[in-house]
Amino acid sequence: MGRFKDGWTEQDVEDVIARGDPQELLYVPIVVSMDPPDPDWSQEICLRLADHEHWNVRGNAVLGFGHLARTTGQLDKSRVMPLVTSALTDSNSYVRGHAKDAVDDISHHLGWSFPSVKSDVQ
Repeated sequence: MGRFKDGWTEQDVEDVIARGDPQELLYVPIVVSMDPPDPDWSQEICLRLADHEHWNVRGNAVLGFGHLARTTGQLDKSRVMPLVTSALTDSNSYVRGHAKDAVDDISHHLGWSFPSVKSDVQ
């Protein structure tokens, strides 16, 4: 996935974040959430990227919360729920779509109830 191959390390992720290139960053939330080496660290990475200026990075970070709900069964509700809820009304449809997917995964795997938000995402 992008520059990440089997055997990536936390340092590889931190290096990509430090470089700040959105074309690399967009992969970070996905790799850290699909097979998280440490659930808390992975959540922190997604939290750091959830308000990124680039829509693709931001959308994937929000989607990462859904993956983490499924792969780890845990998220910090007080920190994650406001970000995912806000992403449901993001100005970018990609972000809104991934937020809807994250809500579905989080609701299913963690039992959270999100506030109803009218969205143009079907």
